[in-house]
Amino acid sequence: MKSMLVGLIGSLLLLGSFSVNAGEDEGDSEALDRARESIESSLKGAFKEMKIRRIAESPIPGVYEVESNIPRTLYVSADGRYFVAGDIYEIADGRLINPAQERMQKVRVKALSNLADEDMVIFKSENTEPKTTITVFTDVDCGYCRKLHLEVDEMNALGIQVNYLAYPRAGLEGVTYQKMVDIWCADDPKVAMTRAKTGLTNPPAKTCEHPIAEEYELGNELGVQGTPAIILSDGQMIPGYLPAKELAKRLGIE
Repeated sequence: MKSMLVGLIGSLLLLGSFSVNAGEDEGDSEALDRARESIESSLKGAFKEMKIRRIAESPIPGVYEVESNIPRTLYVSADGRYFVAGDIYEIADGRLINPAQERMQKVRVKALSNLADEDMVIFKSENTEPKTTITVFTDVDCGYCRKLHLEVDEMNALGIQVNYLAYPRAGLEGVTYQKMVDIWCADDPKVAMTRAKTGLTNPPAKTCEHPIAEEYELGNELGVQGTPAIILSDGQMIPGYLPAKELAKRLGIE
């Protein structure tokens, strides 16, 4: 279980590193290498804690797209001297396209499709097949996560399956982290999740191999910056709480 998640995150990072040269002519490889070296040197000199995950050409000639442990995508000049933090848009056929967002949606879909059911705490209707599934990065002590959880039964009745992944906002230590370990290691994680999100205390769980750290890191890789973070089946992410009926409408469920 743990090794599968570690491998998944590693493969995503590896895929990203290859994208620096993907689709480029051999004659351009030296220019790309120089740009990458300049960008890495410049950014790491300015941001000591930066971990660069991906550098690729952006749709704008001479500007490179950089993804790192900093939440925003950076668009950086080839010499590494100038950058913009944020989104760029393409205007095509009268509509706006965010290329980085579209790429990330595909990454999310692939990442989540490789997760095993036993790594998640899953709430679904026992009577009907779900119409769709959402994946929710959650923190048991987050107020809006608790509010969302109060509507899980309603979501299930509407045909929405809820798959929870762990994202303790304070990191991989402390009270909240331990609460989430106790949930994932409980004999019945669904019951333990509901107890924790309604303010009840779960008994300390037996020691088990759990995916909390790997799911937290995966959340960071997929652009999670807070909880709840709701990821739809097409890879779109809704950052925050939505009432069940509003979420169903967003998903095209009547």
